[in-house]
Amino acid sequence: MTGQTLTFDAISKRYGDVVALENLSFDVRPGEIFGFVGSNGAGKTTTMRIALGVLAADAGEVRLGGRTVDLEVRRSIGYMPEERGLYPKMRVGRQLTYLAELHGLSHREATESAHRWTERLGIAERMNDTVDALSLGNQQRVQLAAALVHDPSVLILDEPFSGLDPVAVDVMSDVLAEKANTGVPVIFSSHQLDLVQQLCDRVGIITKGRMNSIGTVDELRGTGEVLLEVHAPEAPDGWADHLLGVSTVSHSDGRTVLSLGAGADDQAVLHAALKTGPVREFAVHKPTLTELFRKVVSA
Repeated sequence: MTGQTLTFDAISKRYGDVVALENLSFDVRPGEIFGFVGSNGAGKTTTMRIALGVLAADAGEVRLGGRTVDLEVRRSIGYMPEERGLYPKMRVGRQLTYLAELHGLSHREATESAHRWTERLGIAERMNDTVDALSLGNQQRVQLAAALVHDPSVLILDEPFSGLDPVAVDVMSDVLAEKANTGVPVIFSSHQLDLVQQLCDRVGIITKGRMNSIGTVDELRGTGEVLLEVHAPEAPDGWADHLLGVSTVSHSDGRTVLSLGAGADDQAVLHAALKTGPVREFAVHKPTLTELFRKVVSA
């Protein structure tokens, strides 16, 4: 099933009077890393659990390659829950082999895959340790191995980078990119928006159970307020206020931050700045994903 689109089609879910998801629609394309972000309680985990069949949607459906996600399809999904689901007293190697067998691999295939993934994730020497004897970071690596050990066609990861040190973050990032490069659709949620901005092909921002914004990082950043940073040491306060679509955000020590609205021309701004004297710096600043997220959540 590798190389197929994971589709969320008009998903709705309520808990009594509380609306968890409302007509939520988006897709994760083959070979794409999709960042699913939102504040706590926005509906991210509920969406993922519906994809896995752990929760039932009140309306809508989840499909893989046009096929409704059923038991057979779910066996091809690799899932990493936010609340880790490992057996604490079971040895790492035995646990991974067992989980792979549950997904249909033979004992030999499961054992080989467990060795391969523990080696890839840097925990091969801990194969005979019980999970509760590991550090939290290594437990996280075992949890990722558990999501990968059956060679899934789809990866769904809930806060996979939580608690990882920088080296482990790099390893996890590389593994996700490798899986995506084989055509696997990858979706993960995270509050670490710098990582989302760095890794993801597209990002969806969910608020109160609805998809607020979706697109590539560049597309989303392009929808935010565009700021122009100008260092003109001799420019007086308000030097650009007469320009169409331009307003001053701040001015201090020759550094001016301008907001460019409809009709604004950055070349006209540069021309006006040069009239005041030398220009040391002239740069467009697009909002980061973190800045966009804060604006969406506070709206």
